[in-house]
Amino acid sequence: MKKITLLIAATTLLWSCSNKDEMKLQEIITQTEQAVHPLMNESNLASWNGTITGDSKEFDKYASANMKITQIYSNREVFAKLKSIKERGKIKDSLLNRQLTVLYNQFLGNQTDTALLNSIIKKTAALEQKYAAFRANYNGKEISDNDVENILKSSNNSKELEKVWMAHKEIGNVVAADVIDLIKLRNIVAKSLGFDNYHTMSLQLSGQDPEQISALFDELDSLTKGSFAQLKNEMDSSFAKRYNVKKDELMPWHYQDRFFQEAPQLYPVDLDKYYKGKSLEDLTKNFYSSIGLDISGILANSDLYEKPLKNQHAYCIDINGEKDVRVLCNIKDNEKWMGTMLHEFGHGVYALGHDSETNPYFLRNSAHTFTTEAVAMIFGRLSRNPEWMKLNAGISEEEKTKIAEDCYKSLRLQQLVFSRWTQVVYRFEKAMYENPDQDLNKLWWDMVEKYQMLKRPANRNSPDWASKIHLALYPCYYHNYQLGELFASQMHYYIVNNVTKSGDLKFDSYTGNKEVGRWMNEKVFSTGMRYEWNDMIEKATGEKLTAKYFAKQFVD
Repeated sequence: MKKITLLIAATTLLWSCSNKDEMKLQEIITQTEQAVHPLMNESNLASWNGTITGDSKEFDKYASANMKITQIYSNREVFAKLKSIKERGKIKDSLLNRQLTVLYNQFLGNQTDTALLNSIIKKTAALEQKYAAFRANYNGKEISDNDVENILKSSNNSKELEKVWMAHKEIGNVVAADVIDLIKLRNIVAKSLGFDNYHTMSLQLSGQDPEQISALFDELDSLTKGSFAQLKNEMDSSFAKRYNVKKDELMPWHYQDRFFQEAPQLYPVDLDKYYKGKSLEDLTKNFYSSIGLDISGILANSDLYEKPLKNQHAYCIDINGEKDVRVLCNIKDNEKWMGTMLHEFGHGVYALGHDSETNPYFLRNSAHTFTTEAVAMIFGRLSRNPEWMKLNAGISEEEKTKIAEDCYKSLRLQQLVFSRWTQVVYRFEKAMYENPDQDLNKLWWDMVEKYQMLKRPANRNSPDWASKIHLALYPCYYHNYQLGELFASQMHYYIVNNVTKSGDLKFDSYTGNKEVGRWMNEKVFSTGMRYEWNDMIEKATGEKLTAKYFAKQFVD
């Protein structure tokens, strides 16, 4: 009897300690949410207003709000309580335990000198404004990124192509010193918290093992380099004729893109003509509606066309975690922007789908940043899908049949070109944070030559790497685009075999099948961050993340 009494007492004490920790944790969560939520709203709104207007006051508001958020997350007393709760391991409630992980990592990343963190925020905001305001100076006239892209795609004059490509790269000279300064400051933060560098810290705090990610990129390199080399040889033969130069005279500006991250027009199908004169807004809205996803609210709040001083890129933002989702674009009636619209509104439907009634505030986000990229990508691919163009853009069955094979080849080319580009960005960024004092200009072109097989311009020693905005403003993020492509292929394989049941890996476009939207809402969107990303993927598709479905689509 005495043993039983002692066991009951011990069990009661254990439950009491667990319950006490859960109550204490819930109190921290509530207090942190009350402090952070309105500031996040303020930060997101200021960022939105700043990027659509270029107004420096909005960027100042953005920086100010982020500094206040940083102050909250840098609170050492609160972090010590979270650390103690985490180390005791008494939290039994799964939602509380998941919030503990998310909050702990958020606080851990800010347990350093607040003045240093504020300096990083201010410098980041100032850099964002520089990127937003920059326009390439071409023939004495300031031109937009869209203008640069149009010249690179349409001109056959090598000197003209070189001139506009060089003009765009001038942004590197404007921002490079500031970017390196930021990299070193970020590394100081990481080392003060016990990490090798900021790249390692960023991956680990987002739930990724750096060695696993590098191994995955090694695997992708092995899977794609042979097929890419064959395609690159095809490109070189085609472009040598187009530009009337020898193959070994082809330079980066001959590949129809500022970074060679987009597939050039290698195949005879002109995808742009199918979108000429079309309302990309209507096409996007009608498609998502056909699969049971309503984007009318997002469209109403979005800013989709070019304006002076407006950010020239594209992004989706969730202002408040409560359905105020917006998209920034600079659309033209071409295939690239059709794909971008489908992509960005993919982010949008994911954000709308986070169930605010069942997901606590700190879990009201995608399972991982690359899972929202995957959703954006699975839809963004459709702009090159002939079945999608027939059902949505109104091309005929005859035209669909005529262009089908070239459309698939075009998509395959895009995937392989982008895969090789992500190799460059991931490996360069990793090496840059490991040693920001090395010759980064040389490192960049070493990577470009190895993975993209492009020839570096003779005697060039400029910070061309800094012309890629992600390296400055969205650090240690780009590899997630490639992980997103892997998950997109895994979702696509599951959908065509288990939801639409077409079995058509090449051309299924999901159009008109509301079960696709229902499956995504239920299995991917609504769960938010309740599960670790690989657990969510396994629950949704039956397997953890794998590269084999990407290979089935684009390599095999």
